[in-house]
Amino acid sequence: MAGKLGIIAGRGPLPRQAAAACRAGERPYFILGLEGETEPETLNEGPSAIVRMGAVGTALSILRSNGVEEVVMVGRVQRPALSALRPDWTGTRLLARIGIRAAGDDGLLSAVVAELEREGFRVVGIEQILESLLIAEGPVGRHRPDATAAADIERGREVATILGRLDVGQGVVVQKGTVLAVEAVEGTDAMIARAGAIRLEPQGGVLVKMRKPQQERRVDLPTIGTATIDRAAAAGLAGIAVEAGGALVVDRQAVADAADAAGLFVVGIPPLPVA
Repeated sequence: MAGKLGIIAGRGPLPRQAAAACRAGERPYFILGLEGETEPETLNEGPSAIVRMGAVGTALSILRSNGVEEVVMVGRVQRPALSALRPDWTGTRLLARIGIRAAGDDGLLSAVVAELEREGFRVVGIEQILESLLIAEGPVGRHRPDATAAADIERGREVATILGRLDVGQGVVVQKGTVLAVEAVEGTDAMIARAGAIRLEPQGGVLVKMRKPQQERRVDLPTIGTATIDRAAAAGLAGIAVEAGGALVVDRQAVADAADAAGLFVVGIPPLPVA
C-alpha cells in the first residue's frame, strides 16, 4: 500500500474525489485546507486541518505530525496579493529564495513543489490518484467541431501555447480566427463571460485550454467540468478543446451529457509539436 497521502485542498470537487479514492483503496489520508479557499464539505471528508495562505512552516509541521508521506495539490485557489499573504518565517524564506519567479503562477507552484520535496515529501499529480481524469485525444460526447471551429481550435492552440510559455494563462477564446479573450489572473470563468459579451456573431467561438509548455505537471493542469460547459453554453460558444494528456475532465460522463444537452463539442487535442 502507498504511504499516507496529504491532500492540499483548494476549491471544487477534486479534493473530495481524491479523498473518496483513498477510502476506496483503503489508503490513509489527511486533508490540509487553505483558509478562505477550501469548502467546509471538503474538510468534513476525513481528518483535516486548515492553515492560512503563507503559513508554510505551519503547513509542513501539520503534514509531518500527521504522518504524511506523499502530497497532492488539487483544487482551485485564488492567488492572493503578496501584500495580503502574511507569510510565516518559512514562507518568508521561500519567497526570498524564489524572488522574481513568484511573478508567475508556474514559478510559484514549482517552487512550492520543490520546497515540499526538499522537506522529504513525495509530490504526485492528481491523475496518479484518479487515473480517469486525464482527457484522451478525440471527442467527449457526440458533437464534433465543424471546419470553422477546427480552424479556431488550431489558432487557439497556437495562442494558448505562447501565453503558456510566458506564464500568463492556459486559455483563450477564438471566433473565426479572432482572439476574443485570453486568460490571465481573472481565471477561466471570467474570460468566458468576457468573450461571450463581445462575440462577433450570436453563436460560435471555441474555448481552448492548453498546459503551459514548461509547467510543473503535478500541479495546476487545465481542468474542465460541467460548470465549464454551462458557462460556455451561456456565452454562446460552439465548443471546448483541451490538451489531450495534459488536461483534466472532472466527471467525464457528466461532462459528456451536459455538452450533448447544450449542443457543444468537447474534444481532446494534441499539443503543438516541440520546435
